[in-house]
Amino acid sequence: MVGGIVIAVAAAVVWGGYLYYLKRAFEGYAASLLTVGINSFALVWYLPVWYFRVGSATTTKVLMTFGIGELGIIVATTTMIAGAMIAFLRALAIGEVSYVAPISKIVPVFVLPIEVVVLGQVLTPLQVAGVLVATAAVYVANFRGGSLLEPLRQATTSTAARLAILSAMAFGVSDVARRIALQELAIPVGVWIPIVLGGVAVVLLPAAFRATLPATLRADLPKLAVGGLFVAAGEGLTNVAFSLVPASIASPIVNTQAIVAVLLGGLLLDEQQFRIRTVAAVLAVIGVTMIAV
Repeated sequence: MVGGIVIAVAAAVVWGGYLYYLKRAFEGYAASLLTVGINSFALVWYLPVWYFRVGSATTTKVLMTFGIGELGIIVATTTMIAGAMIAFLRALAIGEVSYVAPISKIVPVFVLPIEVVVLGQVLTPLQVAGVLVATAAVYVANFRGGSLLEPLRQATTSTAARLAILSAMAFGVSDVARRIALQELAIPVGVWIPIVLGGVAVVLLPAAFRATLPATLRADLPKLAVGGLFVAAGEGLTNVAFSLVPASIASPIVNTQAIVAVLLGGLLLDEQQFRIRTVAAVLAVIGVTMIAV
């Protein structure tokens, strides 16, 4: 259990750094093209790990056992992650990291209702309170002084906020699908990771082909490779954590990446409203932790 928690914390640090890196390193990219490029490099980075730790024989044996259920989970996971990434990257392109991150990481707020409906999970009073606290994080992230009702208007009229919430919803669905894949269906982590990385790229490939290529694409290849390394490491750590500890524990820990992103965005990018957004990030983490207890 302790080892899984440590790995989940490491995943949060990697993903938080990745959120900051995306905002810092890339401009003028279509979300689909950026995701396909980074995921393709992530797959390349992960292939040596797959080859030496899993191998083609084991992978083929596992794939031969897949039925409709496994294929459905793969499609659901990759499609939802792809949609979540598009929404998040578009939110990040027009909003600040320290504003978008707290909103986009209230994923367990959506995970829990899905688990209740699909998997029959029962809500405790503490979990209900956690939903309210995490929702309050969205309110705080939108607060700029003045009327107490102003954040509600901001959240409904801000395109960045709406996209961040949409991203959290899609990631919520993908997290439930991930849990089913790794726990109920017991798909090996080493087989699951390249399926997800490659599957997301395949889903977005048609849109990426239609996107306008930035003039800096060739010069940006090293930066795309670094982004791929972030994603490969983040996916690896996240999925190992989900395989070692219950999803209800791993998910809120991994989503503390919001605090990492807010701190980096505020300290290194000198973004505005840093203090209030730090409070929003902390509230989001408290809320999702209460949900997971």
